[in-house]
Amino acid sequence: MLDSEQLRKLSKEEGMSGVRVLVGTRKGAFILTSDGKRERWEVSGPHFGGWEIYHLKGSSVDPKRLYASQSSGWFGQQIQRSNDGGKTWEPVGNKFEYDGAPGPHLWYDGTPHPWEFKRVWHLEPSLTDPDTVYAGVEDAALFRSTDGGQTWQELPGLRGHGSGPKWQPGAGGMGLHTILLDPSHPERIFIAISAAGAFRTDDAGKTWRPINRGLHSLYIPNPTAEVGHCVHCIAMHGSRPNVLFMQKHWDVLRSDDAGESWHEVSGNLPTDFGFVIDVHAHEPDTLYVVPIKSASEHYVPEGKLRVYRSRTGGHEWEALTNGLPQRDCYVNVLRDAMAVDALDSCGVYFGTTGGQVYASADAGDSWTPIVRDLPAVLSVEVQTLP
Repeated sequence: MLDSEQLRKLSKEEGMSGVRVLVGTRKGAFILTSDGKRERWEVSGPHFGGWEIYHLKGSSVDPKRLYASQSSGWFGQQIQRSNDGGKTWEPVGNKFEYDGAPGPHLWYDGTPHPWEFKRVWHLEPSLTDPDTVYAGVEDAALFRSTDGGQTWQELPGLRGHGSGPKWQPGAGGMGLHTILLDPSHPERIFIAISAAGAFRTDDAGKTWRPINRGLHSLYIPNPTAEVGHCVHCIAMHGSRPNVLFMQKHWDVLRSDDAGESWHEVSGNLPTDFGFVIDVHAHEPDTLYVVPIKSASEHYVPEGKLRVYRSRTGGHEWEALTNGLPQRDCYVNVLRDAMAVDALDSCGVYFGTTGGQVYASADAGDSWTPIVRDLPAVLSVEVQTLP
């Protein structure tokens, strides 16, 4: 592998951008860096060795600014911040306090349960300000910091929505795991919660409403309820933010009206269960998912690791297997463990619970492992570097 200085010189000589892949795992964070060819990689880490890094994400405004969610059953939750692209880190705010409560929420068996802060599932930096960042937490709530993560304030309108006391945890907990910021509508935010569903605000978080019409979940008392659906991930393309794609507990779905209604686009997928979904950087109708065998068997079908791509916005899917193991493979790909870069030939990246991080520099046609034998991968994010 090339070291960072060699990569920097090569990129400068050949006039290429670079990429930084940010990987959160169960036992630390790793930063993988390459030039625009994405053939040779520098691996840095583990950062925060031994700690669970649920999510690691960089600012799109300042490529040197990174945020990490660091947690431990012994020591609790800590947000880490880097101002130099991950070379050094500093702990910032760790105080997340719910702003009142709309009464207890429901537990698995339907009994009341008090709201308890457990961890930060997802960090989403602002599209315009490197010091503003949002945090989705468990038990499900949305927080915002405007001072680089030093202090955090809940946006209480979400839990204050009348459905809040009816939210119940999914099998992995009741986490707010998806935060999408609309680049064309600065006050619009989409979020998703397991197992409450998807919600939208159009006034920067003051008020919220469920956007689950068209979702159908057989395992809840009312299959078409306003809330109660186990949404696993939502994705959108920045050039077309009214079009959303969802991987639910069952079904891949699409909305063409900013979540007002959804319709299924699972098409010819081998299963419609999975966790992750993402969109090609330059082709708004090109999608990627990784089907998982079932809700009880969280590994890929037939022991074959296959990414599925649709170039039609859903319904029609093709299996991408070149470079991926096609026998005796029983890994999972979690909801935050796939990302794309913005280079001319779109790069696609994903990590597995077996500790592999795969990259494709040709939009999924072929794959190669960047690194193997990491702890189980919880999240993968990418920064395209100047």
